[in-house]
Amino acid sequence: MTTALILFAHGARDPEWANPMRRVQAAVRQRMTGVPVELAFLEFMAPTLPDCAAGLIAQGADRVVVMPMFVARGGHLKKETPEMIEALRSTYPNVEFSLGNAIGEHELVVQAMATAALEVAGL
Repeated sequence: MTTALILFAHGARDPEWANPMRRVQAAVRQRMTGVPVELAFLEFMAPTLPDCAAGLIAQGADRVVVMPMFVARGGHLKKETPEMIEALRSTYPNVEFSLGNAIGEHELVVQAMATAALEVAGL
């Protein structure tokens, strides 16, 4: 089984917004050299989740893990993203898709944000 990882971010009109996400992508790629790691966006930026998944599947991925790079699980992750995953499952029935929780809800990330906030505040 060939697993691929999609870091799924919201997107923005300002192209510089994606720079931190690209840094995360580079860090993950550095740690997981044998796993394709791509970045996809919900809106305003390319590639979209369906386009990104199609490219990975064309390269041989038969398992795609979608990791939402969102601080919390709001409407996009409760409604739109599961619908997008279901559409991908219908389009590619031989590919396993899994959807992670919002990265910002992971305890490691919560603690990292707390540490950064205290450091920036000089506390």
